Amino acid sequence: MKRRYINIFRLMGMMLAFSALLSSCSEEFTQRDPEDSITADNYYENNAQVMGATSGMYSRTWFQFSNKFFWAIAEVGSGNMYTGSGDVNAMRTFSMNGSDPELVNGWRSLWANVQQANFLINNLESRVSPSVDPAVTRNTIGEAYFFRATAYFYLVRLWGAVPIIVNPLDHIDNPAIPTNRIEDIYTQIQNDYLKAIEMLNAKTRGTNYTDNGRVSQGSAKSMLAKVYLYNKNYAGAKQLAQEVITSNEFKLLGGAQLPAKSFGDLFTFPNNNNEESIFAIQWIADGNYGSANNCNTQFGISTANLTTSNASYGGVFGPSQDVLDLYEDNDLRKHETIMFPGHTYPDMKVLTNSGKDSQIGFTVPAADQIGGQGAGAAIKKYVLGIVNGNATGPIDGWNMMENNTYIMRYAELLLIHAEASLAGGTSTSDAAALDSFNAVRNRAGLSSVTTITFDDIFLERRRELCFEGDFWFDLGRLPRAQAIAIMAAQNRGSMNQEEHFTPSESDFYLDYPDNDVAKNPLLKQPPVPYQFN
Repeated sequence: MKRRYINIFRLMGMMLAFSALLSSCSEEFTQRDPEDSITADNYYENNAQVMGATSGMYSRTWFQFSNKFFWAIAEVGSGNMYTGSGDVNAMRTFSMNGSDPELVNGWRSLWANVQQANFLINNLESRVSPSVDPAVTRNTIGEAYFFRATAYFYLVRLWGAVPIIVNPLDHIDNPAIPTNRIEDIYTQIQNDYLKAIEMLNAKTRGTNYTDNGRVSQGSAKSMLAKVYLYNKNYAGAKQLAQEVITSNEFKLLGGAQLPAKSFGDLFTFPNNNNEESIFAIQWIADGNYGSANNCNTQFGISTANLTTSNASYGGVFGPSQDVLDLYEDNDLRKHETIMFPGHTYPDMKVLTNSGKDSQIGFTVPAADQIGGQGAGAAIKKYVLGIVNGNATGPIDGWNMMENNTYIMRYAELLLIHAEASLAGGTSTSDAAALDSFNAVRNRAGLSSVTTITFDDIFLERRRELCFEGDFWFDLGRLPRAQAIAIMAAQNRGSMNQEEHFTPSESDFYLDYPDNDVAKNPLLKQPPVPYQFN
């Protein structure tokens, strides 16, 4: 097949080349083709090929975003994680600049998602056979709108003003593209999620997890509720959150389910695409670099006497000193989020004796024997142990695994509903808001409360979503002086050396990559209003 590549970064003067993607012909979502970009000459002859057109956008296009960049910004930057590793350490000291390789990786990954989505939105309908069910085409385009909105939601929160590009062909004659105003970018995000709500299928997430991987109308409503919350459209956020709650599409994992499941089960391979998952990156260990999840190696414990990964290195990220006292002792999330000295994990398979032996079950060693950058503890969330059949799923040649990475889950939607009900007020005793808030607390083994404040919700979000990439953005929603005070007070050092760093207001948005600025100087110019059609 002749292949011609659409590359918006050439038009923008940005250095990015997309690799080729042939759409998967498989009916099974988990058997999708792994490649991550779409050729302009693709022609889709059946429903399976059309459904497969977005498959790479559930994994490969997100890899360079979520491999290191996501954690380096959202968790190290926020003070949830600690690292001394030079390639991901810059945001610990608020010293990241436009030459940082991981910054470039994150930027390019998000733009890759935008442009993959643009191709499908603008071209898919004209490239499908008459035999393709129009409902399948419509849902696939709805997925593309969802992905474009989600990529822009990250772009605007990380970089602020960026160019709005909805059709690369509009810029062929004028490849130097200015940035657009933040309020216009949010309007575009809202428009895209609304189109996704209109076009995506409705569904109910059941216990047949293989059917739950793709996003739905409820996924788009949930993400749009979050966008509305960021923009203080509390009425809109509350309405959408209520619609999702009453639809019963999603549920908290745990409770009365049999066999019994708990908070920790959310992050295991057998529970990929469980009924709590609203949108998750769908990793697959298919032998191609950049298709699977690297968290099992990046997090966890890595010493000569004990390692939780098959890799020869690990523990690039550890918990910060600031989160070691985040949880109450009776909070069930504590054990499943952070591995403290003396904690036991009877079901995790690990390597011992310099990797010569293995065993199932271990006790976390003393603080100075954990590794993990000298944090004195290790990250548990997303850590599965060494490969162990269906308990972990397979690994690829880079020791990466198939456990999903959450972008949003139902527990967060419940907390969004509670915060939207508060609507910027001092406190609330609204029954529905309390139901949502207490459902999250009760699953964690904590008692119900009868009134909630913003600070209660803010703390609960940090506890529930710790190491899931949200706290940086939550800090960004606060008044700048308040967020700066919180981060300046954090111990951002290791267990052996207390360190404090104070961000400036400019640190809340990242620099544009230097090479891209050199090729498109308009990136550094004041943003301009976007002309919506």
